[in-house]
Amino acid sequence: MTFHQFPDYASLSQYTAEHIAAIINHKPDALLCLASGDTPIETYHHLVELAKAKRVDMSQCTFVGLDEWVGFGPEDAGSCSYYVFRDLFTPLQLRPDQVYVFNAKASDLAAECARIDALIDSRGGLDLLLVGMGMNGHIALNEPGTSFKLGCHVGKLAESTITVGQKYFEQETVLEEGITLGLRHLTAAYEVILLVSGDKKAAMLQQALKGPVSEDVPASILQTHPNGQIWLDAAAGSLLTGF
Repeated sequence: MTFHQFPDYASLSQYTAEHIAAIINHKPDALLCLASGDTPIETYHHLVELAKAKRVDMSQCTFVGLDEWVGFGPEDAGSCSYYVFRDLFTPLQLRPDQVYVFNAKASDLAAECARIDALIDSRGGLDLLLVGMGMNGHIALNEPGTSFKLGCHVGKLAESTITVGQKYFEQETVLEEGITLGLRHLTAAYEVILLVSGDKKAAMLQQALKGPVSEDVPASILQTHPNGQIWLDAAAGSLLTGF
């Protein structure tokens, strides 16, 4: 586990984008899974600019969606995939065969899980997994108590996740379940970056990185990853010592 603290969100985002570009330049056909949410938005904006400047060619790489609210899709404002398409996939003009996201409106969600599991496993695992951390320590939609051994699965959302999730929608929205990559894929990924910004995550981040490795705090699994990167701004790292 490698720890890197940046002075602010802007420098964190710029560095992350350049790092992702370097991975793709080194392995043009890389398999990447990049989180949605607020934290990586500026990273994606920078990554798009790098592509426009021809400093990275993404025409051969493949992107996998991390998670989705069950019953929602890329066309629904507020969905997880909506933001990744808006901020990254669409501006990059990726081909449809480069993007694999969960169909969270499918009648057979187990088959959707199997489809994404099969894709990742057929490629020998993810080359890069970029994730954020929820207020309760969740990674993707792996809520506290979720087995570290699960692959893609559907799970009930924690109340705190439902509450925080409302910020992505213009009006109060019913959220009950999520479909998500499991932490088995995190363990198997060649490189994992946990991106954290803001002082509101500081206490949970301290617990995740300095406390015991436990399924009660999903983000604590990063402590076990041989190529786990913990990148954060000064506000998120304000309570951390000993790194």
